[in-house]
Amino acid sequence: MNQAIPIDQIRYNDRGLVPAIAQDYLDGTVLMMAWMNRESLQKTLETGEVWYWSRSRSELWHKGATSGHIQKVRSLRYDCDSDTLLISVEQVGDIACHTGERSCFHQVDGKKAAPPADTLSQVFEVICDRRDRPQPESYTCKLFAGGDNKILKKIGEEAAEVVMACKDDDKEAIASEVADLFYHTLVALAHHGVELKAVYRQLQQRRR
Repeated sequence: MNQAIPIDQIRYNDRGLVPAIAQDYLDGTVLMMAWMNRESLQKTLETGEVWYWSRSRSELWHKGATSGHIQKVRSLRYDCDSDTLLISVEQVGDIACHTGERSCFHQVDGKKAAPPADTLSQVFEVICDRRDRPQPESYTCKLFAGGDNKILKKIGEEAAEVVMACKDDDKEAIASEVADLFYHTLVALAHHGVELKAVYRQLQQRRR
C-alpha cells in the first residue's frame, strides 16, 4: 500500500495504542473497531492488509488470518486530533465480526439489526425484504408481481421525467425524479438478483 501516513505524528494513548475504525469502502458500513500500535500500523501500510494489536493476547493480529476474512485497505485516514484512525476496507467474505455477522455493530436494543449503510443500500435492503416477504398493500410488491413488464415500464417513465425536469432546469424536480428513477432501478436489481454492491464495484473500477 502506497499511502503517506505520518506514523510518528499519530497520537497514541499511554499504552501506545490508537483506536482504528474499519469501514466498508463501498457502502460506508462501519464494520468494527479495534486497536493499533505503531508496529501494526506500519505492517498495515506495508502489506495493504489490516493488522491490529490484540490487547487480550498482547500481540499483533492479522485480521482474517485464521478465518480468511481479511481486510484489504482501500484508504486510511486519521482525524483532526490525529488520535483516531479510519480505514476504508474491502472486507473479504463480507464478514468482519467473530460471530459471523457482517459488522460488529449489529445489535439494537438487544436484537439483531443490519448496521446502517448509505441511503441507497438501506432502501435496497427494504426492497429486498418486500421481495422476500411480500405485503399485500406494498407498491414495491405490486411492481414485483408485475415482473419485468411493469418494472421496466416504470424505469422508462421515470427516465423521461428526469429528462423533462432537467430541460426545465427545475432543481427540486430533478432531485425528486432522479430519486424515483433510483428507486425503480433498485427494484429491477432486486428482481434480477443483482446486489447493489455489484453496481458499486463497477463504479469503483471506473473511478480508478
